[in-house]
Formats: sequence, structure tokens, C-alpha cells
Amino acid sequence: MRSLTDIFDEYDFLDGDDRYRLLIELGRELEPMPDALKTDATLVRGCSASVWVYPVPREDGQLHFLADSNAAITKGIVALVLAAVQDKSAAEVADMDVAAALAPFELTRQLSSNRTQGVPNMIALVQDTARRLVAG
Repeated sequence: MRSLTDIFDEYDFLDGDDRYRLLIELGRELEPMPDALKTDATLVRGCSASVWVYPVPREDGQLHFLADSNAAITKGIVALVLAAVQDKSAAEVADMDVAAALAPFELTRQLSSNRTQGVPNMIALVQDTARRLVAG
């Protein structure tokens, strides 16, 4: 997965439809999530599309996430969220201001509110998972 900085460098250079295409491309680059993990327990509430996020704690303390969506643009937004937190320690993810990391993308200005309404819920799910792991 590309770093959030690398993604933003490309995103910032583009406009309109090309930004949509980049988000769709990012979604396609997500590691496949097995259908067996797409359950009610991994479903992110409050998204206009179906979004599933599954945490995979690693022995080295890092968190790895599998995710998917049934909508191409939403899947790209999921990929952005994951680019901010993927393979970082649970403590780092728990303390991170993910919304601030995504702020330069100005998603609420670029996309409809329906497309972005679930972003805070995705962030909350990822960070709640990290906090639970840190607390032991």
C-alpha cells in the first residue's frame, strides 16, 4: 500500500474526474478481504455503501487491516483511511489524529456527503480496535 503522503502528492496534482479515478484505483489496490470476514460484526455502521473492516493484530504489535466495500469510490476512501493507519503499532493508531491526516484531501469538498458520511465511523472503528489492543 502506498503511503498517504505519496497518495496525496498524486491527488493534489489531479482535479475532478481524475481524483475519482485515483480513488477507484486505490480501492482496487486493497488486499482482498475474504467473503467469510464480511459479517455484521465487521460492517461499518453509518456508511451509504456497505463497508467492512477487519483488524489483524500482528505479533510485532502492528495492526493490519483488511477492508472492502461494495462501491468503488467508497472503497477508495476506505483505502485512504487504511493508508493512514496500516501496519502501525496499536498505540500509534490509538493516538493518531486520522481525520487530520486525511484533511488535506478535502474529501467533503470533493465528494458528496453520502460518500463521506461514514468516514468518521471507519476512523472510530479502527481507533477503537487499537485502543482495545493497547488496553490489553
